[in-house]
Order: sequence, then structure tokens, then C-alpha cells
Amino acid sequence: MDESFSTILHVDMDAFFASVEERDNPELKGKPVVVGMGIRGVVSAANYVARKYGIHSAMPISQARRLAPHAVFLPVNHARYSEVSGHIMEIFRSYSPYVEPLSVDEAFIDVTGARKLLGTGREIAQKIRAEVEASQGITCSVGIASTKFIAKLASSRCKPNGLLEIAPDRVLDFLHPLAASEMWGVGPKTNEELIKLGLRTIGDIAHTPRATLIRALGEASGASLYELAWGRDYRDVEPEEPDKSISAAETFPFDIEDHEEILRELLRLTERATGRMREKSLASQTISIKVRFADFRTITRSKTLPLPLTGVHETYEVVRSLFKALHLDRARIRLVGVSLDNLVDSDGLPEQLQLGEREKGWREATKAIDQASARFGHGSVRPARLIEGGEDNEAD
Repeated sequence: MDESFSTILHVDMDAFFASVEERDNPELKGKPVVVGMGIRGVVSAANYVARKYGIHSAMPISQARRLAPHAVFLPVNHARYSEVSGHIMEIFRSYSPYVEPLSVDEAFIDVTGARKLLGTGREIAQKIRAEVEASQGITCSVGIASTKFIAKLASSRCKPNGLLEIAPDRVLDFLHPLAASEMWGVGPKTNEELIKLGLRTIGDIAHTPRATLIRALGEASGASLYELAWGRDYRDVEPEEPDKSISAAETFPFDIEDHEEILRELLRLTERATGRMREKSLASQTISIKVRFADFRTITRSKTLPLPLTGVHETYEVVRSLFKALHLDRARIRLVGVSLDNLVDSDGLPEQLQLGEREKGWREATKAIDQASARFGHGSVRPARLIEGGEDNEAD
């Protein structure tokens, strides 16, 4: 690749959730593995064996079971995937400070400044792939290009466990034959409009007058697609910003009216969200809940506190009061969620807990739980109410 251009990698883990499950349980190797549970849940991930049966992400679990009834279906383990993702992102940052995570399993890395020290973009990509596999036991695919747009397209064309570099002088040869639906910003509705115009490939878009695209799609969308169709993407890799929100949600396998069961689920979600928040040394000053009814009507309620919270007990008291204030009577509920917003650094918070610490010792108990979880694994210490109620499958 011409050294006068930037070198951007798009690293995408291969079937990440399923790969982590296979790594943790070698007996799953060679079997179709589907991550996602519940009657009304959807597939979060499927390994490449399962994909041979037509199973893919976002497919209803019921359909996946019909396609491969012999497959191994596993619940989503967010805590585990986040843990592995953290290790992977640290590997990326050891090669460049310019790392922009897109999700737990993919990121852009600008290695332009690392080329003199670490080699070409291809050599750096090979080192990253080897280190991820050696340290984490899973594989990834890497696209290399001078822009984010082309790098991401390249990684999608070399999965699984592949590497594809698109040199600047080969961008249009690579880009123009691809389907228009593969472009950023082209969803189902936009694709329908493009088809009406007779535009089915990215090359078709590139050779359509900019003004025509703007008239058909609007100023922002039309101009953006025209630029991208010629491989022009001026966005920089933006290093990760601090979390603005941490949330957890659960879709029930059937509609629920029992308020005690709903409160138990809200406690479990609060435990999960606050645990993730404390791992990042954050505290929340605004607590929110989301409730979706059987008819898909959704409401949210929130409360902003004088001082931020970190603990499960204190946060759940707010969550519980928000739910109780809804005064729901025999409402059939499909989904509930908890969101921790207005996040701040928890270091230096006063020892006296917010809201006056109604019962002394909760902060110490929370610290002990975190220490036990770090040593023995997530869920090794749980609120008694959750143990009595049983651990539900995760579907969010």
C-alpha cells in the first residue's frame, strides 16, 4: 500500500459469542452452536457450522430450532463476552492508540503512525490476528484500506479467519461491482428507492449524477452515497469515548402479569448493569426503567439523584420505586429494562453512600461481591432473591 495514504484496519471477530462458548467448552467443537434462548428470542450469534443450516443472527429462535433441532442452544453470557472483548481491545491498543470500537467484537484501528516501527499494514494485521488467537483462542478477520468504509467492506469479504487488503489504486475495482445494499446508509427502504432508479450496484450509484441522487434520497443521504460510491470517506478513526449509558433488558418468553416476578427480573438486570458499571469505575446519577407491554407499547421512567450511585441495593430501590409508581394493574408485560445514565467517575466519591445509606454495610457488601466475582466468576455471589427465583435465560 502507498505509504502516502492512511492505513486503517477493520478487525471483526468471527462468530464472536459462539467462538467464546466453543473456546470455554471444547466439547462444542464441530457442533452447530447457536447463542440465544427463549421462545420469542432471536439468534445473537451462530457458529459457521450452524450457518450451514441457514441460521443467522436476528433469526427467531423458533425458526433456528426448526432448521437445526440438533444444534446446541446457549443463553447469552454478556459478562463473559465483555470480559473477552476487554482483553481483545487491549491487544488492539498495544499497536495503536487510535482504536474505535464499534461493538464488543469489532473495531477500527488506525495504524498509520505505527508503520515505521511495526511494519506494513498487512504485517501489523497479521501480528494482531496471531496475538488474538494465541491469547484468546478465537479468530478474527481483518480488512485493510486507506478509509474506514473500504476497510469494513474488506473484512466482510474475507470471513472467517481471513485478511484482505485493498490498495488505494484498486478501490474502485473492488467497490463498484458490489451490491448497493452493502453500502453504509443503505437500508431496506433506501435500497427500494435505488432499485426504482435502476441502481443495483455501487458502480451504478457512482455513475448517477449527484443531483439525481439528492432529488431521490434527500440532501444528506444522496450526497453521502455519491461520495462513498467513489470510495471517498473522510472520517477519522475516533478513539473510544467514555460510556454515556449502561443498560440491560430482558424479553420474557411469554407475557407476564405477576409483579413479583417482574421485580425479581428488574433486580437481576440491576445487578448485571451495576456490575458492568463498577468494572469501569463509574457511577450513575440517573436511573431509568423501560417497560414494554404485550401490544408493544413502550414507556420509560427515570429519576436523577442528588449524588451518583454504584451499588446494586441502592440502585434497585430506585428501580423498584419507579416501577411501583406506574401503578400497573394486571398489565401484560413483554419486556423490562434498566438503564444507568449520566455516568461519572466513581473514584473519589464520598464514603457516605447517596440517599443516606439506609442500611449500613451495603457498600462493603458490594465490594465483597465484586471481589468474589473477580475470583470465582460472574454470578458466584447473588442476591438471595435471585437464587430463590432461579436464574432466567438472557435474551437481550
